[in-house]
Amino acid sequence: MTDTPSLISPTPTLSNKDRPPLILGVMASGSGSNFEAVARSIECGSLNAKIAVLIHNKAGIKAIDRAQQRGIPTVFLDHRNYPTREELDRSIVATFQAHQVECVVMAGWMRVITQVLIDAFVDRVINIHPSLLPSFPGIHSIDQALAARVKITGCTVHLVSLEVDSGPILVQSAVPVLPDDTAETLHARVQIQEHFILPQAIDLLADRNSHPEG
Repeated sequence: MTDTPSLISPTPTLSNKDRPPLILGVMASGSGSNFEAVARSIECGSLNAKIAVLIHNKAGIKAIDRAQQRGIPTVFLDHRNYPTREELDRSIVATFQAHQVECVVMAGWMRVITQVLIDAFVDRVINIHPSLLPSFPGIHSIDQALAARVKITGCTVHLVSLEVDSGPILVQSAVPVLPDDTAETLHARVQIQEHFILPQAIDLLADRNSHPEG
């Protein structure tokens, strides 16, 4: 088994240096490994973007350290302090607008978003999900795949719509399910591919936005 991904959607070129860097706002609720993958792609020059701010809804998560090590501002918005999801999203929108964010990346954001955020960044909110959507949406996708005894699963980056884990697909990567896989081993291999396709999807979205008639 290799970690070479099987891409299902067209592969972005990651070579468009003519446009200005895409200004990203990232949302994370956990370790921030996908945040790290995006940041490293920017640092090595393969992704023409800039992370302006990280929003997190949990204190003490590793994603904060990953951002602070790079001098990226972090903003803590505790969802428990908001009476509705819409109120939380209004604070998210205000934070991103204050940082001139152009594209929102949900990198392990474990909250359901509302039309408030979607309307503020139309066709510019993307999510990474650990399955080949539309199969196994929602939580525990890896467990769902194992329970279904599928031979192939993977991960998906998609534009966000109001229904959870729906919206147009940007990039997918397939990962074989091995006979002796556990949730932990399968998740580890799927996550490798998440780190590969998320920067590609961001670049693809940036290229689409810079060539809206294409």
